[in-house]
Amino acid sequence: MTKIYVLLISFLMTFCVCAEPFQTEKQFQAGNQYIVLDTPAKNNVPDVLEFFSINCPHCYVFDQQYHISDTLEKNLPKGVKLARYHVSFLGPIGKELTRAWAVAVKLNAEKKVLPLLFKAAQETQTLSTQEDIRQIFIQAGVTQEEYDGAWNSIPVSALVDKQERTVSDLKLQGVPAVFVKGKYMIKNENIDTSSKEAYAKEYAELVGFLLKK
Repeated sequence: MTKIYVLLISFLMTFCVCAEPFQTEKQFQAGNQYIVLDTPAKNNVPDVLEFFSINCPHCYVFDQQYHISDTLEKNLPKGVKLARYHVSFLGPIGKELTRAWAVAVKLNAEKKVLPLLFKAAQETQTLSTQEDIRQIFIQAGVTQEEYDGAWNSIPVSALVDKQERTVSDLKLQGVPAVFVKGKYMIKNENIDTSSKEAYAKEYAELVGFLLKK
């Protein structure tokens, strides 16, 4: 089995002492802030696509502390939405969490459920079984009937399959990862790390730049 490495992000560890000016579009360069994929996605993928795992501590910081996803959603052009896919290759219940994310998406409960799942996985370490997942959904306000009915439903199973096929298609090996138009991948470690706000701002600017290419 190919060993999968979680993408290490330098901004999670340290900050520059002095802030540097934000980069303009002309300063974004392939190979520096983003990579041009050798083989673009074969199937249609969302224009802006984030991969993450609830089992990933870097994803927790990326989402819950740096608020990258929220910043992207607020700054995307009209008509462009951020899609978020969960990966199954991390942790003992990775596949169950991918299905749980699909349930959350189909029930429009992502915003309520995700912080609780991250907290249980990364702060209290109380997320280890499928029943733990179920109880978190109920805590978030999803009824038992809604959750149980969605778990093995056709729409949820279809979204699970779509997430896993896209991971394979893009040959994804680490998270968090953001792809734009199925042919660019952002290099998280080369974004402005002078502050959380600067990082999120430049990330959104880079995504906007790549959407125009």
